[in-house]
Amino acid sequence: MSEILGELFTVRGYGRLQARHELEEAWSAAVGEPACRQTRLGEVRRGVLNVTVVHSALLEELAAFRKSELLAALRSGAPATTIHDIRFRVGPIELGEAEPAPEAASRPPSPTRGGTGRSPSRRGRKG
Repeated sequence: MSEILGELFTVRGYGRLQARHELEEAWSAAVGEPACRQTRLGEVRRGVLNVTVVHSALLEELAAFRKSELLAALRSGAPATTIHDIRFRVGPIELGEAEPAPEAASRPPSPTRGGTGRSPSRRGRKG
């Protein structure tokens, strides 16, 4: 019976699903609120976990100041997933999961230069 169940779990991918759930829970516990809602876990490739964050300030906090702490927490909280490093990038997070990025909300739209739509290097040319 145990062999049959083991094969079924392997074929259906239950082990991967369980490992992913374990990783997500370990991440939530390690990062805490509200940063948990402002991040999204990506794939783990060759031991590198890809994480998308909503804004650059959070990226800097996590990458520069908390990376080693996060790695240790993930290794102990999700032992089924081998993680050697974490790579952060700024990107969109699905609505409802994250708060809006602070710099995007407070920054006014940038005015266009000259209004011609051409780059400054082409202005003096004839053509």
